[in-house]
Amino acid sequence: MFTLARRRVRTAALALSAVAALVLSATTATGAAGASAAPAPAKQGPTSVAYIEVNNNSMLNVGKYTLADGGGNAFDVAVIFAANINYDTASKTAYLHFNENVQRVLDNADTQIRPLQQKGIKVLLSVLGNHQGAGFANFPSQQAASAFAEQLSDTVAEYGLDGVDFDDEYAEYGNNGTAQPNDSSFVHLVTALRANMPDKVISLYNIGPAATRLSYGSVDISGTFDYAWNPYYGTWQVPGIALPKAQLSPAAVEIGRTSQNTAAGLARRTVDEGYGVYLTYNLDGSDRSADVSAFTRELYGSEAVYTP
Repeated sequence: MFTLARRRVRTAALALSAVAALVLSATTATGAAGASAAPAPAKQGPTSVAYIEVNNNSMLNVGKYTLADGGGNAFDVAVIFAANINYDTASKTAYLHFNENVQRVLDNADTQIRPLQQKGIKVLLSVLGNHQGAGFANFPSQQAASAFAEQLSDTVAEYGLDGVDFDDEYAEYGNNGTAQPNDSSFVHLVTALRANMPDKVISLYNIGPAATRLSYGSVDISGTFDYAWNPYYGTWQVPGIALPKAQLSPAAVEIGRTSQNTAAGLARRTVDEGYGVYLTYNLDGSDRSADVSAFTRELYGSEAVYTP
């Protein structure tokens, strides 16, 4: 994922974001057998998202932050970063791949995923290119796109996840004799995935060839996504996708690298301009309450409390 280097009116805005968050929450389910989410204490404000690099950090970090005022979760969505779309050169097909760290999280869902869901935090699986030429934008046929969509939805069902996040980076289209991006591929993929899991979250990390290929023929998948967000940390950039403000995050911060002043300013702008999502990346296992509080003060009017 990119860093910047390589990458009040307040009350009305909070109310709008809260309503949007409740609507989106009502349309998605945990999908975890026997692990229905206990409602988190009520909280007004944008949906907050935390990507977790599971090669280095625990998913459980997301559940360690609550709001001092009211006790609600500081984060609403946790993203497992990341599974991969890989390429089988023998069969010339794309397939879903988990490295040992992602697989460990999934295999230990009862201790790594369910505790978050039981707090009311949704858990998504991010899927990322892996330098092998396979990507979301170069499936050779509708059937191939649908087959990969089935792998994704089967994984969501098997491990009791709340949805899938698409991140079209590092595919290196053309490697291993693969095709360059085409206009139909991502549309077919997302359409099939939504049909397979109508009540789950599908989000878009707004980057790469797939993110610019959201319509084909008479089909436009923009409204299929629950969320879309800016991929450049430390910046403000409204995703170029036709979704309501309540489902967009123009703000993106990398915890521990984006300054607290910048994080606070981006959060303030999120509320003031009526956007409904705030994206963060790389929450680690140390006490980051000062970094988290920098934006929760602006988003929710409360400090964040860290509980190890």
